[in-house]
Amino acid sequence: MGKSLLALPTLALLAATLPAHAADVIRYKLPDSNFPIALAVEVPEGYSEIHVSGLTPGAVPQKDPSGATAVYGDTKTQTISVLKSIEQTLKSMGLGMGDVVKMQAYLVADPQKGERMDFAGFMDGYNQFFGTPAQPKVPARSAIQVAGLFDPAWLVEIEVTAVRKKR
Repeated sequence: MGKSLLALPTLALLAATLPAHAADVIRYKLPDSNFPIALAVEVPEGYSEIHVSGLTPGAVPQKDPSGATAVYGDTKTQTISVLKSIEQTLKSMGLGMGDVVKMQAYLVADPQKGERMDFAGFMDGYNQFFGTPAQPKVPARSAIQVAGLFDPAWLVEIEVTAVRKKR
């Protein structure tokens, strides 16, 4: 009994030294990898989830000689366009890209890449928003090749889940 009573002040002291943000979102790193995604993300009690619908690229100002189709650019350009839209959507809700905990990216086979998704182009765009010194937080993420999207010129659609501490 005496030992357990002595342990109480020690436990109280240890608890007092824990960082105030100990209950924040936990992002588990991929083992032995610097790849900029999380193996898993744990969201503690007290957070709400915000599910952002899949967003697609905006037209890139370019001259299209036929005038028949909007020009959206390659996979990298489209990824940047979509992530900027997601960034603006989150900002309108008082959130940022660091609040994203899960991402699903749907990539169409690029005719210029032998009918395979341009994963390198996607990563070039993605790496401008996640895992940077300015925004080091990375989400759990899937990148899936799909047969097509609503507009045949779209190569990228991305949906995200973000979290915020409940008010």
